[in-house]
Amino acid sequence: MLLSSVTLRLASLTRSEIDVGEIERFVRDVAAGKSARDEKTGPRTRIIVRGGEGAARKVVRDLSAVFSFAVRRGIVAENPVERASIRKTDNRRERFLTLEEVTRLGAAFDAMEEAGANPKAMGIARLWALTGCRRDEIAGLRWSEVDFERGLLILADSKTGKSIRPLGAAAVALLQGFVRDETSDYVFPAEKGDGHYQGTKRFWGKIIEKADLPGVTPHTLRHTIGSTAVSMGEALALTGAILGHANPRSTAIYAHVQNDPSRRAANRVTKQIAAALAGKSADGKKQRKAAAR
Repeated sequence: MLLSSVTLRLASLTRSEIDVGEIERFVRDVAAGKSARDEKTGPRTRIIVRGGEGAARKVVRDLSAVFSFAVRRGIVAENPVERASIRKTDNRRERFLTLEEVTRLGAAFDAMEEAGANPKAMGIARLWALTGCRRDEIAGLRWSEVDFERGLLILADSKTGKSIRPLGAAAVALLQGFVRDETSDYVFPAEKGDGHYQGTKRFWGKIIEKADLPGVTPHTLRHTIGSTAVSMGEALALTGAILGHANPRSTAIYAHVQNDPSRRAANRVTKQIAAALAGKSADGKKQRKAAAR
């Protein structure tokens, strides 16, 4: 398949030649539609590439992911996309739950649990809400990655490589309550065979229906932890530590922080979430008026 001249130029460069200027030029050209192609590939098939602003933002994300991988593997010294003066997001408001919505989610959790929902699915969903971890970071969590003594998750291979996440007391208590399957290192082992539990998709659909939270995803819970932290006045560096951000742009600023203060921040933030899930205010008073439908 023929490539546009814009793509061919970038592809012809060595990794040392792809600098900030080349990234900025490439993204400008894609945004301007110079990468557009309409190519016939068969009697009844063709490939149409339109370019434009949306395509440019996707290119930015893909290029940044490639260079981040290369940095972690020692192939290149830095990610030029991070320093490039280009638009990296689409400026959409990230969805997060209010504490009232978290209370409804908690009521749905309780109702599903009382109805006999799979305890692995329940555990995964509750940890999504209490940690701010990504979907597969919890679904595929291993016991070897849980440090109960220091209250940390030490993830071997997250989206940003090895990542240390502080845990709040509620998340630690929840993890301590799970019965360990001695035949598997996974916290939530598969029902059959090797690997980890994979049955959260249908379960999550039932949860958000019961809580009347259409469109809410496990990633929404990650944004909820971040927004709760910021609204409580937590330092952005500590918020970044809780969420495992490796990129300074992810939380506006980021600095290396010790685990103790970031763990205390995680405890303060998730205490609010845990209280709302249990239908209580932050001071422990019961406030849930009715269970979810």
